[in-house]
Amino acid sequence: MDARTLVDAVTIRNVEDIHDAAVLLRDYAAAFGLRAALCDDIASKETMVDADGAVLAADLFGWLGDGERWWEDHRLALHSPLPRSCRYESEPFWCNSDGFRTAQPNPYLDEINPARYFAANPRYKAAIVVPVHLPFGQISANSFHPTDPDIDDLSDLFADIGDTLALATRRFIAGYASAMRTKRRIPSDCELSKREVECLRWAAIGKTDREIGMIISLSHATVRYHVHRAGEKLNSVNRAQTIFKAGQLGYLGANS
Repeated sequence: MDARTLVDAVTIRNVEDIHDAAVLLRDYAAAFGLRAALCDDIASKETMVDADGAVLAADLFGWLGDGERWWEDHRLALHSPLPRSCRYESEPFWCNSDGFRTAQPNPYLDEINPARYFAANPRYKAAIVVPVHLPFGQISANSFHPTDPDIDDLSDLFADIGDTLALATRRFIAGYASAMRTKRRIPSDCELSKREVECLRWAAIGKTDREIGMIISLSHATVRYHVHRAGEKLNSVNRAQTIFKAGQLGYLGANS
């Protein structure tokens, strides 16, 4: 199956599509000796399910062996090197106990040691990882492990199918997240003014209204007004939530 056909096949438009799309992604990975472990949101305790409530990890991807029910460990995203690495990298990569192999150098990953992950999971010696960064700050971590426990070098396989696997995984996860999203926590088409964004960027790095006013030559009352006005637009209950929601929408940038 070529990349375009696969991506179209795993596209999810509603919850009824989840099961069949997951089966196709599973079978594509299996054809190359890989088993998928997908997590749509590393900040959530919710498990990925299909329209009938079947747990994808268990019922479709086959994580049923002793010690394989990884989705039940709610500390995994905080402590495991694989989901942690997805907080710092947006492109697909592969890794083993010797480190992470990314397309571009990433000094953040140099500080994360995957060796203990593979030491704690002797069934696997390597993995292809596909991070998916979604709207509103949602991060999805997805790994593909060789079914052969002796394989520890995925360089050739990653070169062959890494891009296709990443495209299909991103399409699947994006569709799943959209289909399962039932609440709107941020107003749609929220447009902040230049001054509101400017004040929030300084507030995001800990500056008080008075300090912000001195920096941008406004009174602290005017700064407070801009922050408050931004909060009204974002439907926030306080200053902290205003900054958080503005960050989710990309108003604050990576340097804030």
